[in-house]
Amino acid sequence: MTELRIVRAISDAGSLTAAATALGYSQPAVSQQIKRLEHRLGVPVVERVGRRMRLTEAGRVIARHAAAVATAIDAASGELAQLAGLRAGTVRMVGFPSASPTVLPRLMDRLASAEPGLTLTYVEAEPPEAIADVRADRADIALTFGYPGDRSDPHGDNARGLDAELIGHDELLAVLPAHHRAARGRGPIDIAPLAGESWIAGCPRCRGHLLEVCGRAGFVPSIRFETDNFVAVEQLVAQGIGVATLPGLAVASFPLLPGVVTRPLPSSERRAIHAVSAGGAGRVPAVASVLGHLRSVVAGLTGGTAREN
Repeated sequence: MTELRIVRAISDAGSLTAAATALGYSQPAVSQQIKRLEHRLGVPVVERVGRRMRLTEAGRVIARHAAAVATAIDAASGELAQLAGLRAGTVRMVGFPSASPTVLPRLMDRLASAEPGLTLTYVEAEPPEAIADVRADRADIALTFGYPGDRSDPHGDNARGLDAELIGHDELLAVLPAHHRAARGRGPIDIAPLAGESWIAGCPRCRGHLLEVCGRAGFVPSIRFETDNFVAVEQLVAQGIGVATLPGLAVASFPLLPGVVTRPLPSSERRAIHAVSAGGAGRVPAVASVLGHLRSVVAGLTGGTAREN
């Protein structure tokens, strides 16, 4: 297992010295592990090029399979731990920004009560990067989203070979000044009457979906400002600078500002929320436990139905 991690680190870092630094090992210790691996396999794993040591073709083959092998070993260890009734260890999770102030605190609270032996680490990242982290074994679970009609949906080819489970839907909201004519009422609104407005766009994926939504309604939005900051979007709307769309979790992450009203768009525009993990990772008790609690938290926030373990 250590040898696989070393080979993978050499692949990622580009040299044996850089891999030793990244892993916190001494260079002689890394060299000794590589020699043992080469002796066992009967082929060279690294080669010297100039003053650097890099992977051979055999080494690159091992590096490509290292993440899958590590997951399989973790799964086997997990099943053995499950026989002993253990749910412990560290689970590495990556999630999109609007999940950080909404999903994450509730998930951490549930885990602290139900799984005191389990440690969760968390890094914020957009869906494509989060899925890449799972594939590269830098994360165990990626909490991601995708919009309907998204031609660059990260759950397509990017997630091939991974387990991508749909765990909820997050409604899309029109964010309007309180005095706006479309702000009256409670039900879903048609976006077409907003064609003449100035627009405030969000993150790149949200901006892309805004263009898709408006395109289906027959117009191209006049985008005046772009910002990833949810509060800034609401502030601009409150000042009458323009209108916007935001996902429900983004709006739920802080109190709605005075002078701002939200109206839901049709349910067909909801974004789908997925939990992505490596194939077989769900057999690891710690990962399975986090996935189960994650389903419940997302269901509670989005009005869906959780599927328990």
